Amino acid sequence: MPKILLVEDEDVIRVALRRLLERNDYQVDEADSVQKALSTYNVNDYALIISDLRLPGAPGTDLISKTDAPVLIMTSYASLKSAVDSMKKGAIDYIAKPFDHDEMLETVERIINSTASEKPPAGSSPEPSSSQRKQIADANGMIGSCKAMQQLYDHIRRAAPTDATVLVHGETGTGKELVARAIHNQSTRVNKPIICVNCAAIPESLIESELFGYEKGAFTGANSSRIGLIEAADGGTLFLDEIGELPLEAQARLLRFIQEDEIRRIGSVESSKVNVRLICATHRDLKEMAHAGHFREDLYYRINVMKLELPPLRERGKDILELAETLLKHRCEKMKKPLMHFSPKAIQAITTYIWPGNIRELENAIERAVILCDSKEIDNELLDIDLELVDISQIRGRGSEFTNRSTNSSTGVERKDSRSKPSRSNNDPSEDLSLEDYFQRFVLEHQDSMSETELAQKLGVSRKCLWERRQRLGIPRKKVATRSNA
Repeated sequence: MPKILLVEDEDVIRVALRRLLERNDYQVDEADSVQKALSTYNVNDYALIISDLRLPGAPGTDLISKTDAPVLIMTSYASLKSAVDSMKKGAIDYIAKPFDHDEMLETVERIINSTASEKPPAGSSPEPSSSQRKQIADANGMIGSCKAMQQLYDHIRRAAPTDATVLVHGETGTGKELVARAIHNQSTRVNKPIICVNCAAIPESLIESELFGYEKGAFTGANSSRIGLIEAADGGTLFLDEIGELPLEAQARLLRFIQEDEIRRIGSVESSKVNVRLICATHRDLKEMAHAGHFREDLYYRINVMKLELPPLRERGKDILELAETLLKHRCEKMKKPLMHFSPKAIQAITTYIWPGNIRELENAIERAVILCDSKEIDNELLDIDLELVDISQIRGRGSEFTNRSTNSSTGVERKDSRSKPSRSNNDPSEDLSLEDYFQRFVLEHQDSMSETELAQKLGVSRKCLWERRQRLGIPRKKVATRSNA
């Protein structure tokens, strides 16, 4: 039975959450402050620590440096400030009050399962250190520390020194060429050229002559001999981006090059040996294409020796904001503009938007915002992201670490709002208060003085999510009564 330490100063919330966790087979200890937690319990004995951010004496984030256990931070109103600050200090995740029972249980289960799976089995070889992974990332201009990216850095470290063919798979705009260059830079071929070819950008009629070269007179217009891109990469690395767009005829020639390490120019009767490391990339499902007859099956198995998966931006959690801030800094420097920062709304938009165009779309949005911005703060309107179309509750379900948590990292520590928690004098600490009741109480208390947009922002959800919860809980928005002329 996993052990959880719950640190919360509000009796009602602490009791309700403890009972929720105990009903779902978790062993729970509790404390009402960081000091009491540290003096009463061995904080390294727990599978998870759930702590309120704002506590008497010291904030919940102080626990992070005192324990090896993962720390889940919770706070009211989905504060934009506290989210990223907590994550930067080492919190494994962030959850906003009020939250559903299911939301809390899913988060707890995911964290406990993921941290348990990351522990290496006894007798296994040691994992690369975080400094080794960071060294690979920094040396190649790669940004991010989410689990998927750490695994990618590890695979680059292992594959780079070999001559194995690598297949990089990822959506458009995720940075596949950057991965190819990282592999080349970490290999023994680093002092030789890397030739990058976008197979989708070369017409079918020219792709073979571009890759393999041609002899004088091989076809009309061939007035002199020319080496191909494969031959130009001799001793180095050839990166074929979007290899799924390669015509079948060129695929047959490429297969012979992979099998025999030799090429034959168009119009030549002689073959020549080449020493080239091949890296391929695609956003398409090559295996499915092979089964459908649109890609040679034998070529697929030849290039699928070492497959590296590049996660889409929407699944990279807290990396999104780090990428955005880095891109913003670079754009400001390139355009010789004063250093800018994102507004809280812009940060919320960046961390909750699904980014179908991935890093390329993010980069373009930031470049446009820097061009149009007349101050030092970039708002979400300049990013052209519609917050009303972002449903945080649905994004959370995709399993990302941080897609619905954000903040303005340039501001100070969040101040405690007296409205954020129910009054102790009006509640019996022993009452098993539902967290949905907590949500309902806040809406009923403030809906007459706040607009729907303000309510949604305070609760840290989209207006769509707020509307759905209203319908589920039976608290539809009251219509303002019109005055009678009588």
